[in-house]
Amino acid sequence: MTLASFFFALGLGGCVLLTSMISAVFGMAGGLILMLILGVLLPVPAAMVLHGVTQMVSNGWRAFLWRDWIAWGILSRYAIGAAPAALIPLALVFVPSKPAMLIMLGLVPFLALMIPASMQLDALKPSHAYACGFSVAGVQIMAGVAGPLLDTFFVRSSLDRRAVVATKAATQTLSHIMKVAYYGTLASVSADLTPSIFTASILAAIAGTTLAAPILEKMTDASFRKWTQTIVLITGGASIAQGLWFWLTP
Repeated sequence: MTLASFFFALGLGGCVLLTSMISAVFGMAGGLILMLILGVLLPVPAAMVLHGVTQMVSNGWRAFLWRDWIAWGILSRYAIGAAPAALIPLALVFVPSKPAMLIMLGLVPFLALMIPASMQLDALKPSHAYACGFSVAGVQIMAGVAGPLLDTFFVRSSLDRRAVVATKAATQTLSHIMKVAYYGTLASVSADLTPSIFTASILAAIAGTTLAAPILEKMTDASFRKWTQTIVLITGGASIAQGLWFWLTP
């Protein structure tokens, strides 16, 4: 392991630590920020796999810590809906370019805002939970992150913030497993991702999730929802700008 790779792994671990803490508090914003960072630094397949592994661990650990709050009915229906979501991109052997991935990533929060309120999406409704699984898992595979879309199925539900965070963490664990499996089979990422990078990222994801748990307990439901939307929209705009920059300056 070279000195450069050591510092890269250390810096990446710091990013994962901070974004895992953000995700543990706000449910999705940290994953969007981390995908933006990885999308800029790494080739797309490597970014997707590393993001998937770290978020799988982060969300899985968060779901375990908050397991008493998971809405298992929603999770089971989400899983059924998500199962066929990889078939279309798999059939097309779809791997987006770096600019396309960053632009799609940035558009996700804005597209989520365009869903009419009249649709009254609610993950507690069985049909909506199935639709949530299919749409969120599909977008996750193509753009890397689908948290803002996932949030539209929870924002009008009667679940409190702990149940929202716990259930979303469980659904995201499943989606990230699918994403890692998808990109891991389409392209080799071993040259870009060393064991030290995986180790640092996984440990940082667990630490960040654990450290943030007391912060979530102290937040109100109103501040939880307000800050989540603000953070994801700012990050989305930054991702679109970065993607356009890569596209215009190849």
